[in-house]
Amino acid sequence: MGKNRLEAFSDGVIAVIITILVLELKVPHGGDFGVLIPLWPVFMSYVMSFIYVGIYWNNHHHLMHAVKEVSGGVLWANLHLLFWLSLIPFVTAWMGENHFETGPTAAYGFVLFMCSVAYLLLVKRLIANHPKNAKLAEAIGNDRKGKLSCVLYLAGVALAWFAAWLGFLVYAVVAIVWLIPDRRIEEKVVEETEPEE
Repeated sequence: MGKNRLEAFSDGVIAVIITILVLELKVPHGGDFGVLIPLWPVFMSYVMSFIYVGIYWNNHHHLMHAVKEVSGGVLWANLHLLFWLSLIPFVTAWMGENHFETGPTAAYGFVLFMCSVAYLLLVKRLIANHPKNAKLAEAIGNDRKGKLSCVLYLAGVALAWFAAWLGFLVYAVVAIVWLIPDRRIEEKVVEETEPEE
């Protein structure tokens, strides 16, 4: 089956997630900049989550661009990813409102871990789906970056129980690693389209 509806639905859900994230930012009472100071944990957690949702949207876009067909299994794997992404606004607000306390910061990391697991499952499902998706398999390779991210999230969750700021620091490091453009898929798609032109 075609991939257009999956892409459109995913884009819509991700747009709603970002909207919910920003709606959690409450307007402070007062006109001076001093009223913003107590809001720094809420704003920091918002920025981190916005970056993460953006990373997932960007990588999802590249995945869908590289595949030719999807199946029912792919649709369910995609819904699984969207489920975990949809929890990001909740854990973001909980962590920010409670000034990065241990429990909320660990829960935030657990949701990020589950997002990464769901993304890996979606990739595996896409690769196994159809021979026409072989270029994606070639581009992904053994996906060391994805697997390392899962391990780092778990380390961040464990560290958050001892010092929440350490867990948050690990989550930030993983985000930075993914902000560095991953050209694997893009290069394979370009290789595939060049002979056709």
